[in-house]
Amino acid sequence: MIRHKARALTLLLSLASISLAVATGALAAEGAAVAEQCAVCHGKNGASSDSSIPIIGGLSAKYIVESIKDFRKKTRTCAEVTMPAGPKKGTKSDMCKVVADLSEVDAQAVARYLAAQKFLRAKQPFDATKVKRGSSVYKLRGEKCHENGGSSPDEDNGILAGQWTSYLREQLVAFRSGKRPLDEKMKLRLDRVGKEDEEALLHFFASQQ
Repeated sequence: MIRHKARALTLLLSLASISLAVATGALAAEGAAVAEQCAVCHGKNGASSDSSIPIIGGLSAKYIVESIKDFRKKTRTCAEVTMPAGPKKGTKSDMCKVVADLSEVDAQAVARYLAAQKFLRAKQPFDATKVKRGSSVYKLRGEKCHENGGSSPDEDNGILAGQWTSYLREQLVAFRSGKRPLDEKMKLRLDRVGKEDEEALLHFFASQQ
């Protein structure tokens, strides 16, 4: 009797493992399929080569899902960009339009897929004289929320090290103008960063290639 129960339990566990593997594989395939659509603007595996479009491969899944929600609710500004590739190359679109019909399942799937990719840092110019000052500003105002020089995705705050400077500059403008939501802690820190320090900070992140 005990042996029969043990065999039955083993069989159930095996079936559960197979079901989980199939579901996981299906989710990964779904994420890859959606990511192919994202690649039209964000590049293969989220490695954007356009300075106005962010690199998203390697960001945390939570950050990506939250960003999609903000775009869908339009609590985050949907800047219009010219599509750099694909069948609609040269036409304009924005993230609000892109995610309007994206299901919750697809959002979760593509977020997990992109989070599993490597964040490929942008190769871009920077002023070495500003990097040193930017490093000091980072340690004082940004290190607690953006660890490891701004390269860690673990805080679910995005990756700043190696992100396109043009994009980061636009986001800072959006934060300061209230067009992009930010929590009180970040607002207090950002309010203490002047324009020269802000520019130095951008060069610090750009130097990490």
